[in-house]
Order: sequence, then structure tokens, then C-alpha cells
Amino acid sequence: MVTGMATTYILGISAYYHDSAAVLLRDGVIARAAHEERFTRRKHDAAFPTEAVRWCLDAEGIDLSCLRHVVFYDKPFLKFERLLETYYGFAPAGLTSFLCSMPSWLKEKLFLRKVLEDELARACPGKPLATEVLFPEHHLSHAASAFYPSPFRSAAILTVDGVGEWTTAMLGFGEDAAITRLAELPFPHSLGLLYSAFTLYLGFRVNSGEYKVMGLAPYGDSEAEQTRRFERVLREELAQVQPDGSVWLNQDYFDYAAGLRMTRDQRWERLFGLPPRTPESELEQSHMNLALALQRFTEEVMVAMAGEAKRLTGSSNLVLAGGVALNCVANSKILGSGLFEDLWIQPASGDAGGALGAALACWHLVLQQPRRLDGRGDAMAGAFLGPAFSREDLERTARRHQATGTYYEDFSALCEAVAGHLEQGKVVGWFQGALEWGPRALGNRSILADPRDPETQRVLNLKTKFRESFRPFAPAVLAEDCADYFSPGRASPYMLLVAEVAPELRRSLPEDFRGKSLKDRLYTPRSSLPAITHLDFTARLQTVHRETNPRFWGLLQAFKRRTGVGVLVNTSFNVRGEPIVCSPDDAYRCFMRTHMDYLVLGDTLFDKREQPPWPEPPPSVEDLKNTD
Repeated sequence: MVTGMATTYILGISAYYHDSAAVLLRDGVIARAAHEERFTRRKHDAAFPTEAVRWCLDAEGIDLSCLRHVVFYDKPFLKFERLLETYYGFAPAGLTSFLCSMPSWLKEKLFLRKVLEDELARACPGKPLATEVLFPEHHLSHAASAFYPSPFRSAAILTVDGVGEWTTAMLGFGEDAAITRLAELPFPHSLGLLYSAFTLYLGFRVNSGEYKVMGLAPYGDSEAEQTRRFERVLREELAQVQPDGSVWLNQDYFDYAAGLRMTRDQRWERLFGLPPRTPESELEQSHMNLALALQRFTEEVMVAMAGEAKRLTGSSNLVLAGGVALNCVANSKILGSGLFEDLWIQPASGDAGGALGAALACWHLVLQQPRRLDGRGDAMAGAFLGPAFSREDLERTARRHQATGTYYEDFSALCEAVAGHLEQGKVVGWFQGALEWGPRALGNRSILADPRDPETQRVLNLKTKFRESFRPFAPAVLAEDCADYFSPGRASPYMLLVAEVAPELRRSLPEDFRGKSLKDRLYTPRSSLPAITHLDFTARLQTVHRETNPRFWGLLQAFKRRTGVGVLVNTSFNVRGEPIVCSPDDAYRCFMRTHMDYLVLGDTLFDKREQPPWPEPPPSVEDLKNTD
């Protein structure tokens, strides 16, 4: 037990796979949390989170000697055991992969404790680390990240990802400070790896393109014979699902267990009658139909797993984590199933969130500290847990770039000015307060636009984000007005649920809509808020609450006063292939390298037309149109 009055600090770390991160707990409360990619500007950075660790300690004003524990998010020895047994089981097929991976394991990963201690010493020189590194299991870290920050005293726990050490999915039960593991799905059978395999086959990157597949699925034709055939083939040849949600994958079609690729492409091509899509090539209807078949299967499995969690626990609440918990459509299917009265999802459900769960598991399970529930919601502080910058920092950025802006003493006047620009169809970069934790921009590092404009989706995707035109945008809505625009009108502060656009806002689609090209369907207005209405009349919803983000809430109020609509398009402040901006320098560079019209840094508004020339101007609009 923790005794005495000294502050207890615990540092959680995830690294070496993807999305490295660091989290600092102060007496069990989340004090700091940051992704390494935001500092290094390397998307999904897997390296030791040197910059994130350094920021956590520096921002708190402590050094390594102040840490009670350092906790890594999984057990390397168990993972090594799984690799050895898998290679043995698939021998001799896995020889090439074995020879590629073993040097790294024998040199570094088997001695991870020493590697971590050395990396910490390099990141934070001075007083040495005065404690040892702890290693909870991967899915326990996910479970802890889901349950402990949740608002529930007790809840069923479901974690689903690619693979941890041996486990690919886990069911558990959390009550007060205890977590009990109830059931597990073992490698190589994995819903997460199945989704990643399809992601790669559809021409997107594993561990970063899965959400693109989810966004592509609604463009699939649910009535088409090809879609039905894809579903039959998936269920009869590739994967089987049991009533409890456990899945079995036919390893004759996969190569991830002991090889160097996710799929055996020639077998998949014979199976689906569809060759693997080349990255960046044109998306055809068959690709959309395949994405739809996969998404439907994923939703069925997730609902079945949730049903088993309900059967085992009897709980009225469910918490989710793991990479698959970022599939907001599947999450909403669980919520809509009526299995549970309430649902809470960790905002950083992927591997980055493992750093948080590892630290919380140490606090509650190792140090045996009780949970503190105040009845006012979750413990994530709105997920605004990263670096924040002072007015002086923002002014230094402006001077460094010789930027011209207008400073507003009155924040409400700034909101009125920005709302006016948004109403006129302008695109605004919005940089405020502390950086978000998790993959979603939630109003502190956001690009904003008017959801009523039919051109907004095209403009944002091509002129600002430089990304695939089919990608949908999310609405940020005043929490108190949510039910006026969406059903169900429930809180969704972390953009991890979808909701249907209210029927009275929808527009009828032409009879030949399904037969139109992707581009024609994409740019056919489907509601009075066309920029945020997906093909199936859904939207990935963010509710904005005055208590957690008063500045973003204030801007939405100003936009509502001008337009009568308390909704804005909110997309992450970055361009394709880059992480969300962290610093004001990152924000200004992104502003100048795109066709964004205005930038807000704190209380200062910058007009693109008034800025000095930038050495790397954005691509011309005509060139971008040619890639649409």
C-alpha cells in the first residue's frame, strides 16, 4: 500500500510495435499523456517514446528518481514464447520470418528491462531511475485502460485487437478496483488480424488504414449478388464465428503467423475472384462490396462477444478497448443491441492506450489503491492530456514566421469572427489548449468547416487534407442539441460512436443512386448537413460539452447564433500521412502548406491572404482536382 504524504508517480510506456506513447499518473490521477508521433512527426511512430516521456516528466517538474514505478504495456517473454511455438508449429514454412525476427529478439527484446532503463536514462539524464520496470500482460493493460477511467463502479470488459502475447480478445469483469479475466481468444485466431488482412488486400496500410475500410464499407451494395457471395466466402472459407463470438480463421489463407505477409494473395484472388488492390489505384465497386462484407462480419462478431460478456457477468455496463474498439460502427451496433444499458470506450483504444492501462493496473492492482468515482463522468478530463502552450509561446511562433494576425482580448468576439468566416464557407484551423489523447481531434487541434455546404467534403479532402475523396467527416455538435440532429442523441465525447442523421434533415436520393459512380454518389447531398452525412445517413459523432471544452463549445454557440445550426465539421489538424499537429509551429506550417483560409492560435486569428510567402506552397487546386 502507498503510505505517507509523498506524491506517487507512475510512468506507463507503450513502444516497439506501433503508436508508442507515455502516460504519467499522479496519485492515481492521469496527469499527462502523449503519443510519440506528435513530437517526432512520424505517423504511428513505434520507437521508444523518448520525447513523450521527456515531456511528461518536464511538464510535471520531476525526474526519473521521483517515479515509484515504470510500467511497460506487455510481457516480452510471453510474446517470445508465442513466436517460438508458432514458428515450431508452422515449420518449415516460417523459416524466413524466423531468421528475420530472431536477431532483434536476441539482441534487444529479450532484455527489454535493460533496454527500457537505458532509454529512460538517455531521455532524461541526471538522477537515475530508482525503481524496476513492471510488465503486465497486453490485454490486462487494455482492460485497465477501459475500466479504471470509466464512470462505472462495475462493468463487463471486452478487449479486441490483433494480438498481444497470446491473446487476441479478452472478456472480463471489473468491480471497484478489481479486474477478473473470464475468457480469452488465443492466437492465431483474431478478429483484429482478419480486419488488417482485408485492409492490406484492399490496398491500405495495416495498423493505419483499417478506419478507411470502415469508411469505405457504406459504399458497398448490400443488395448485390457479389456482396452476398463475398459474405458467404468469408464465412464458409476464411472465418467461422461461434455463438459466443469466438472466431476461427483458416490459416491456409493467411501468412501472418509465421510468414512475412498478412495474406496468401493468390489463394485470396481465387477465393474472391478479385486481385489485391494496388495502393492509390482507383477504387471499384467490388472493393466497396468486399469492405461491406468484412464490416458486417466484424459487427456480428463484436455483438456476439458483447453478448457473451453479458452472459458471463450479468452487468448492465460494458467497457471496450483494443484496436478493434476504434471501429465506431461496430461499437454502435453493440449499443443498439440493447445488451447493455451503458457503454464506455477508451479514447486511445489502440496500443498507445496500453501505456495508460499499464500505469493504472500498477496503481490499482500492484499498489492496491481504491478507485475514486465522483459521479461526474469519466476520468479522462475530456482526453485533453497533452502539451499546451502559453500566450508567449504562440507569440514567439508568430514572430518566428513573421506572421500577421489579429489578437482578440475578448474570446467571445474571436468566436463571432471565426463563426462568420465559417458561415461564408471558409476553412479554419483551430488550435487551443492541451493536445488530445487518442487518434481523434476533439476541438483543440481541429480543422473546422460549415457542415451545410455541399462543397465542404470535396474542399476539405482535396484542398486541405490531401486524402481519398471517399473519406467522411465527423460532426461536432453541442451536447445539449445533439438530439435535434442525430438519433440516438446520446453523449459521444470521443468520436467513437455513430448516430443516424435525424429523418427530418434527410433528403431523398435519386432512384439510380446505387448505380452511380463513387464520385457522383459521394457528392450527392443526402441531408441538410451534407458534409457530415455518410452514404448510409450516419455520422461519426462528437458531442461537445461546456464542462470539458468551454472554448470549442463557445465557438459552436457562436456559429449557432449566426446560422441556427449548432454543428461544425471537425477533422484532425493534419494532412494525409502526418500526425495531428502538436505545437503552434506545426499548426502554422500545416496552415501555410494547405489551402486553409484562416488559422486560430489561442486568441489570435490569422488570415492566409495576409501571411508572407511560404517556401513550400500547397499543390495547385487544379492539380488536386485532377486526382479526385
